[in-house]
Amino acid sequence: MAHENKAHMNPGHETADTLGGFLRARRGLITPRQAGLPAGERRRVPGLRREEVAQLAGISPEYYLRLEQGRNLNPSDQILAALAAALQLDEDAVAYLHRLAHPAPPARRPRGRARTNQGDLQPLLDSWPQTPAYAQGPGGRVVAANRLAVLLCPFFAIGHNPLRAAFLEPEMRGLYPRWDDLTAKTVSGLRAMIDLGDADPELLETIGELTVASERFSTLWARREVRRRDTGLTRLNHPLVGELDLRYEKMVRPQARQLIVVYYADQDSTSAERLALLSSL
Repeated sequence: MAHENKAHMNPGHETADTLGGFLRARRGLITPRQAGLPAGERRRVPGLRREEVAQLAGISPEYYLRLEQGRNLNPSDQILAALAAALQLDEDAVAYLHRLAHPAPPARRPRGRARTNQGDLQPLLDSWPQTPAYAQGPGGRVVAANRLAVLLCPFFAIGHNPLRAAFLEPEMRGLYPRWDDLTAKTVSGLRAMIDLGDADPELLETIGELTVASERFSTLWARREVRRRDTGLTRLNHPLVGELDLRYEKMVRPQARQLIVVYYADQDSTSAERLALLSSL
């Protein structure tokens, strides 16, 4: 209960992001050596100084300072491209930079639209008895899940929030032997996927809670790394069937504001045999 109260009182472990906050965080991740600059002496931080980013981007230090302070809200695409190169941003981070610099107006949605068809996926997911699959609503809670998904991980059951569970449920560390990698991918993928200016209030509340209750989440969130994770490979150490190497696919239903997550194993692999065994239990 103490965590919940504290999270409620501290919404600004910066759930929403700003252009200045993103620039500050990302220059802190680039060392002078990585940027091809001399390190010098008596550096208070390992990352780049403001004037060094300005130099690399070919803009004045005063202009860059205004960007970080939020006093220049309309940088050109040319300036953004120069900043992206200076900060060595990849494609996903560049897209995120442009979203922060030129945010789209919030979409107007009728009230209750996202909740009217929350369970319409259940028959579809149930028709995949050999394939773990679940769907999340805009707030992050699971709104539909098949039996094998719940057998794979109890926090994929309807009503649970996998994001919250990844950081706050001890069982997740045992289930995911590469927990550090899982959590890093979870946070960078979250930033890439959602528009914080138009995110569901429940999701923003969860982010606020995690920045207070989980040091790991708070550290990762502050790094502002951005990378889409629509497909990938994950390893689970299941208590009933042992080690599983599973591929995953994430599919978005924009109109319903739902995310479908599907896991599967390579054909004829040991993991496929173990997944089939799990489905038979």
